[in-house]
Amino acid sequence: MIRENEIATAIVDVAYKIHRILGPGLLESAYEAIILYELRKRGFAVSAQVAIPICYESVELETGFRADLVVEDLVIIELKSIEKIAPVHKKQLTTYLRLADKRLGLLINFGEELIKDGITRVVNGLPDEKTNAGFRAKACHM
Repeated sequence: MIRENEIATAIVDVAYKIHRILGPGLLESAYEAIILYELRKRGFAVSAQVAIPICYESVELETGFRADLVVEDLVIIELKSIEKIAPVHKKQLTTYLRLADKRLGLLINFGEELIKDGITRVVNGLPDEKTNAGFRAKACHM
């Protein structure tokens, strides 16, 4: 089984737990702190506000983006606490995955009334479990 999928299952479980207990409406930073705590409590290595540099014409620019959370250096979590996710939010996570050379990300919007409506899975070349085919896009080729 693919490790990213195991991690994603735990992340979704934690998101459901947090949303069930606290509901929607808190600041994004509150959800970030709590999901960080819950995932670490379950034994996952989690980093917060991870810098993702931009590689442009073989130059690495440190003024890149910050991923909200990165779990086991494999899965990026982008958190929101807004009424509705816009298409740009999914594009943002797709770009983070490509630039960070990661294969799986979860966009979680705690602002939704039902958390199941607020979780979007975004992939960057995650292999198909049946064929084991896939690719990983690299952002900077130096």
